[in-house]
Amino acid sequence: VQLQASGGGSAQPGGSLQLSCAASGKIVDIEVMGWYRRAPGRPRELVAGARNDGSTNYGVAVKGRFTISRDNAKNTVYLEMKDLKPEDTAVYTCNAYLTQSTAPRNYVNHWGQGTQVTVSS
Repeated sequence: VQLQASGGGSAQPGGSLQLSCAASGKIVDIEVMGWYRRAPGRPRELVAGARNDGSTNYGVAVKGRFTISRDNAKNTVYLEMKDLKPEDTAVYTCNAYLTQSTAPRNYVNHWGQGTQVTVSS
């Protein structure tokens, strides 16, 4: 399984960026797919997650500003980031909790390579 992230980069405060992450390989089901981030000197934190039942959850710091969406047919998740703040600067990493087998369904976390998001004026 590979998680290929794209997007990110630099933006000014108040600006917007979009991230996407596509999972490929032998995949039976992705229960949760989303993003985590780690800023220098800080622990990794949840940004947003999208479950296969359509529900979503967000980290407190981004709620109301970021929107996650998921295309199950493409095994892809998108993160729209608005009203960016300098404290959003971090390496963002895609995560997928998935199974490659039908029976039994053994779900395992998979991680993509991080992508840098920098917010500064």
